[in-house]
Amino acid sequence: MSVTSFYFLCFFALTLIIYYLVPVFTKGRGQWVILLLGSASYYLLAGNGVLILYPVVASLITWGLLKALSATSDENIRTRRLILIAELTALLGVLVVLKYIKLTGTGALMTPLGLSFYTFILLGYFIEVYNGLSEPLSGFLKTSLYGLYFPVMISGPIFKSRDMQQQFFCEHKLCYRNICYGSLRMLWGFFKELVISERLATIVNEIYGNDRNYPGLYIMIATVAFALQLYTNFSGCMDIVIGVSECFGIMLPENFRTPFFAKNISEYWRRWHITLGEWMRENVFYPLLRTGMITSLGKSLKGKFGKKKGKQYTTYVAMFILWLSVGLWHGGEMKYVIGSGLLHWAYIVAGEITLPFFTWLFADKMHIDLKSRGADCFRVVRTFILVCIGDLFFRSDNVPHALRLIGESFSTFNPGILVDGSLLNLGLDVVEWGILLVSLVILAAVSVMQYRIETSAGEGTARSVREYIFSRPVILRWAVIIGLLFYCILLAEYGPGYSAAEFIYKDF
Repeated sequence: MSVTSFYFLCFFALTLIIYYLVPVFTKGRGQWVILLLGSASYYLLAGNGVLILYPVVASLITWGLLKALSATSDENIRTRRLILIAELTALLGVLVVLKYIKLTGTGALMTPLGLSFYTFILLGYFIEVYNGLSEPLSGFLKTSLYGLYFPVMISGPIFKSRDMQQQFFCEHKLCYRNICYGSLRMLWGFFKELVISERLATIVNEIYGNDRNYPGLYIMIATVAFALQLYTNFSGCMDIVIGVSECFGIMLPENFRTPFFAKNISEYWRRWHITLGEWMRENVFYPLLRTGMITSLGKSLKGKFGKKKGKQYTTYVAMFILWLSVGLWHGGEMKYVIGSGLLHWAYIVAGEITLPFFTWLFADKMHIDLKSRGADCFRVVRTFILVCIGDLFFRSDNVPHALRLIGESFSTFNPGILVDGSLLNLGLDVVEWGILLVSLVILAAVSVMQYRIETSAGEGTARSVREYIFSRPVILRWAVIIGLLFYCILLAEYGPGYSAAEFIYKDF
């Protein structure tokens, strides 16, 4: 039951009505129980109902081990560490087995919905309690809500217990603002997914599926199209699930902040899949820097290269393990390890190592103002190109296929395809191309507006495009909302081969 399907909207509306009716009869108590029952129902309806046992058992293990942790004194460090190791082994063990070790021919059917997301949420919750950053929940059912909360099961985001605990278990009264803001956020997600992403998918699938027939500029177009498809698909899903949650009065963390305005790869990953990056930094990178292995390596490197470079090289080693973990999270295949992991590590390390040279070359020798708007535009375009190369690996069948696509991109010089009508053979006619391009312009305009709000918002000003829209006169506000609604209804892509269930990140 995809979040873009009619059945999901019916399920969501029914759950929302019950959610706000319950406090009337229970004196403000029990809303979280409705969320738990609704989440369990969604899980049972979304596919093979037996697979709900995975998140339920994971929640049970987390709750049981936290009970054991609470009964252990802080001075008993050895026992506390053994309990932590048991949690990591149990949850990560299941994750590794189900995602990477296909013991049976039906291994894919055994993978539950949201495997990586509920695993990381429960692990993060346990580690927060272990480190004293969050309080343990009072019962197994409340812990189960962390492991089953249905909006995040599709594609995240990965929330932190310390940010969400109060929101989940307090009373939420029916709020006009939450319903309106949440509904508009959902509508924007439908626009990204159904109007833009599905049309881009047609182009990408045609070229990548028949790349020998589409050399040169075709592959470059498909690679850029896939970067935009991945963004509109993933961020569109985030808009929908964050909007759904907001209607319940629960504010999930943002997962995207105009990533294509990033000026370097490090900034890009602070704007793209934000919650995964934060989870990896807090639970992999920083603990890794404190391990005996990295500490010993740091001392050795400082002795050979000096304090500054030794610390820098030690950080690069820890970053390598971090980015390897990010790549493995996306999948066990090397195309994911490279395209979503190690290639980005190489970008960041190469950028830091070569920064002094290029600063000297461009600023001192060529007298280019590196703080100018033109320099920033160059950095944005450069970062987007580097991201596209990583996405090419991500979308390819395997690493050899990716390398062949890179070669074929430069094997033929064919800019004429932009004007001779060849692009009309990629599955979209003139009207469909027009809808796609106009929609991309709308997306770009809203993104520019959002970026400017984020970078220059002062006290008392809107913090998002939604806030800006709702600050306008009521007639203008509803004109925008109704216009976007009908735009989605009339132009959403439900053509042959469309599958409302195919969010790109749903299997991660």
